[in-house]
Amino acid sequence: MDAASHPTVPHRTGALAYRDATAADTDALVALIESAYRGDSSRTGWTTEADILEGQRTDPQGVREVIESPDSRLLAVERDGELIACCQLEHRGDAAYFGMFAVLPGAQGSGLGKQVMAAAERIAGETWGVREMHMTVITVREELIAWYERRGYRRTGKLHPFPYGDERFGIPQRDDLEFELLIKPLG
Repeated sequence: MDAASHPTVPHRTGALAYRDATAADTDALVALIESAYRGDSSRTGWTTEADILEGQRTDPQGVREVIESPDSRLLAVERDGELIACCQLEHRGDAAYFGMFAVLPGAQGSGLGKQVMAAAERIAGETWGVREMHMTVITVREELIAWYERRGYRRTGKLHPFPYGDERFGIPQRDDLEFELLIKPLG
């Protein structure tokens, strides 16, 4: 399924179903992640990075690596059988890393992201007994960082360089991109 064939507004109202993604989900997951962050389709949601990064957000190999990693889970979130969100959980000692978070653009702003994040935190705690959830966010994404802060994450000031020159993560449209570690205590 390509990004163009993804419906932008889910009309179904069933309960959310969380499951571990499989290799068979790879193309649908790549399309979902790309639709949430890159290109014109991402502009219908508020998580777009289209103004700061062009190119891809991820690729099939990157998604498969997360699915196949023994220390990682890629959660596929469905409603009435339709893939509408996903997130990565990676076990890192006393913490879990939260990444590859994507919500179908037309469903953003509906509270779905909050539900997925809360479920991911619960699943990480139950699965690995971790005490913290970690994530990295591009520092110029102030609105997104503020959203995470409202969910209990705090900025640490620990910065990591953006992988300039590695097009697997996109083509930067500015020269000041870097990641900041955000942390939330669990339980």
